[in-house]
Amino acid sequence: MTDIVLETRGLTKHYGGVHALEDANFILRAGEHVAVVGDNGAGKSTFVRQVTGVEQRTSGQVFFHGQEVNFAGPIEARDHGIETVFQNLALADDLDVPSNLFLGRELVRFRLGPFSILDHKTMRARTQEALVKTAVKIPNLTSTIRNMSGGQRQCVAIARAAHFASKLIIMDEPTAALGVQETAQVENIIRGLKEQGVPMILISHNLRQVFDLVDRIIVFRRGRIVASLNRHETDGNDVVAYITGVKGGETPAFA
Repeated sequence: MTDIVLETRGLTKHYGGVHALEDANFILRAGEHVAVVGDNGAGKSTFVRQVTGVEQRTSGQVFFHGQEVNFAGPIEARDHGIETVFQNLALADDLDVPSNLFLGRELVRFRLGPFSILDHKTMRARTQEALVKTAVKIPNLTSTIRNMSGGQRQCVAIARAAHFASKLIIMDEPTAALGVQETAQVENIIRGLKEQGVPMILISHNLRQVFDLVDRIIVFRRGRIVASLNRHETDGNDVVAYITGVKGGETPAFA
């Protein structure tokens, strides 16, 4: 049985005459944490949007646990066990923590025709379990998201992803707008997910963070993957050289 969780072959996305992603060949293995890095506009987020079905690719193939998939949208990707934490978090400001954790997946006690009675007690209990699992500390679960700090909001989004992700988590710049203490909390959650064997794709501009958290580094430049680097066999200068084009230019081979 293969240990490849996610594979893309020739993944390509064109917006009219703009080639945002070109011939991306990518592999993620079981339990592996991989960073996707590159300058703004390099194709990182475009790559994730094609994988998760947020956008439909121009060409290429996506394989998930050995099966070719063509997700019609992120909900279908989620149903297959892929959870994504996007930069906009996709949280509802006026709802509390349990309501956000189960947004779109509400637990129902019973249905009365077109009406449903939600199981708030179970959702609160499972929310508490999810927060404990990810070591997220939210003093009051009934607080609305609007009244939380940026770090707390990010942690709720990550706790939701960690609770429901059965096969893969993708994080797009999870600490970009956070302070030092809040960043450290999110990084500890990521380490915990690594210990639990949950595979992850991490998009980040923070090379210190990348070298602290992942096994392998994929470098995008001008819509192409130009390097696949083992974290222990490279350094920050090497990665920057690929990002800026000082090194690279050839599509790397994958083992």
